[in-house]
Amino acid sequence: MKTFKHICIVLACGFALAACDDFLDITPEGQIKGDELFFTPEGVEDALSGAYSQMRNSALYGQELSFSNIEILAQNLSCKGNIPLTALSNYEYDNTNVKGMFEALWTAMYKNISNVNAILAAGPVASAKEYPYTIYKGEALGLRAFMHFDLMRLFAEQITQNPEAEGIPYATDFSLKTPEFESIAKNYEHVLADLKEAERLLANETQHVNDRLFMTDRQIHCNLFAVQALLARVYLTMGDKENAAFYAKKVIGESPYMLNVKTAINGDVAGVLSRNETIFGIYFAEFYSNVYDKLQINKSFSSLNPRGDVESIYEQQAEGLDYRTAAYFTSIDLGGTPTLRLSKLTDPYELQNIGSSRPKELIQGVNLIRMPEMYYIMAEALLETNPDSATWYFDQVLESRGLTPLAQRTIPQTLTQELINLERFKEYFGEGQTFFNLKRQNLPINGWDVATGTEKNIPAATKVYVIPIPDSEYENRL
Repeated sequence: MKTFKHICIVLACGFALAACDDFLDITPEGQIKGDELFFTPEGVEDALSGAYSQMRNSALYGQELSFSNIEILAQNLSCKGNIPLTALSNYEYDNTNVKGMFEALWTAMYKNISNVNAILAAGPVASAKEYPYTIYKGEALGLRAFMHFDLMRLFAEQITQNPEAEGIPYATDFSLKTPEFESIAKNYEHVLADLKEAERLLANETQHVNDRLFMTDRQIHCNLFAVQALLARVYLTMGDKENAAFYAKKVIGESPYMLNVKTAINGDVAGVLSRNETIFGIYFAEFYSNVYDKLQINKSFSSLNPRGDVESIYEQQAEGLDYRTAAYFTSIDLGGTPTLRLSKLTDPYELQNIGSSRPKELIQGVNLIRMPEMYYIMAEALLETNPDSATWYFDQVLESRGLTPLAQRTIPQTLTQELINLERFKEYFGEGQTFFNLKRQNLPINGWDVATGTEKNIPAATKVYVIPIPDSEYENRL
């Protein structure tokens, strides 16, 4: 692929990853030869820290795969007058600007996969038998699966819709040889193999928490529970509800993470990792800058605006006071006109220029996997086989957000897949999950027409849900 030959040559000559004095204060310190980098725990930790830092690239989870382009594809956000983003919202994947967006994403993701493969190829990591190298290898395998899985969700068909579909190249080696395209089914075999091995290697992780600096703040590492949560997500995407429920239940029952109480919702993910709910996220001290420019202010042709009917959606099928509405949205005055902004991700300490007052235990960054998803997975996985249990899991999230459980409502409700999807939408608005949830189920996308101020409906179709592989991938293959 375009990235592989050139990236691997660069990394083989000099592995340029960040070193750090403190994991939360990553500072590049120049070129480090691979044979020097990987043969001490500190060297491997620096390399892994660099791989995590690359995930905050604006083409990846620092912007496009968290609150920007992926939310535009879901019709949650829009930018009136911005021609490239309007083309994106219309799924014009042949548009030159749109092609450039996804080529940047593809390149950045495979570049970081190469970084991770270089770590996995290093002698002490490749042959890891003891701590801490087992932890390093487990995290690297989990990261490799995580990144490939999101590429699959973007650039390949949904496996339950077309099990014979072509997938993507799954890169397992750090070499100049370009990996071949393979079926989506084979892609999933690789993802599951990486995650199962990561789970095995990380099994004793909790025994070593705080042993060394690298073992602190496990939320910003692809930790054991992150791997199990990702297994739940992957299995649900594959249509394997039994295994999805198995892993979601493990995370709920065995991890230290839990649902918030309703009064803790406000500001809980506002540019920081949720103290209670985040299973895995990326440390990113500069995340506020990206969020402020796109979401907090209203700048013509640049800022992203929530769909016009979003407040009414939070009122649908709801009884009680949904604490998310006030926590996620604010109204600003623009020349006497109240304008709704998605403030969910805006760090209030930075907004008020009092960053030094932020509690030290709060980690600035991007949430990638949070606990509510595990409860939604349980609800969906058990809906047909054990509806009472499914409803119990669903109700836990409702109550934690200030809403009345289904059976206790003025008119009792029965749990349905539509209700689960509605709550997922409300919970993850602005976090890059809605598009993938709709694609997984091959559902139409209910959007908002900015020009007319009315709803629009985009039928489920391959041309909507499958982003074409960048042309350069085929042009530059070995």
